[in-house]
Amino acid sequence: MTSRTGQLTPPTRLARVGILLRRALVSEVRVYTSIARAVARRPAIAPGATGVAFHRPVLTLLFIFLGLSAVEIPIIDLIVHQWPAVRIAMLILGIWGITWMLGLLCAMLMRPHTVGPEGVRVRGGLELDVLLRWDDIRSVAISRRVDEPKQPRVIGTEYAERVQSETNIEIELEREVAIRLPGAHPRGGIQSVDRVRLWADDPKLFLDAARPFLLEAS
Repeated sequence: MTSRTGQLTPPTRLARVGILLRRALVSEVRVYTSIARAVARRPAIAPGATGVAFHRPVLTLLFIFLGLSAVEIPIIDLIVHQWPAVRIAMLILGIWGITWMLGLLCAMLMRPHTVGPEGVRVRGGLELDVLLRWDDIRSVAISRRVDEPKQPRVIGTEYAERVQSETNIEIELEREVAIRLPGAHPRGGIQSVDRVRLWADDPKLFLDAARPFLLEAS
């Protein structure tokens, strides 16, 4: 929401609740669609585009959490087996939890960054999908940087989609463009940026995939 002075005003408490509920619904749906994509071996990559993974630094951690979630179910069931109502509730919660973790893992695998005719799609987790069109992109370069932990995604007019606080691709834009991030302002919502940084498991593949489109746009 924008005030008469042109400044973004914080959303109301009711609006924040609505945003939170929408994000929860999108995440829940994305869990199951990502699992379905993994089973069908159909990653979310548009025709003519190249998918570039970004999951390598966190893959081991995801497998650990998935394993712990699986081990947790029989342990809790053993503890509460004498209370049927609690046992059923905890079983449902445990199955939902491991399904959610599996969906997150599948989303990381099935929703890579993409470089294709429409532009660059920056992705992350279950929600994030930011499209940068070639008309707005000035340059793409390999540039590794490690930031302080827990920094916001947008600082000034720079947007960084980090993995383990690191980025290794820098995209400079021709002008400030509006992007939409998950959540509410100031950390999410509509943001105006002129530089984007992200992590790619194979930065050379990312650059090689972008080069023909950059030459065509120049």
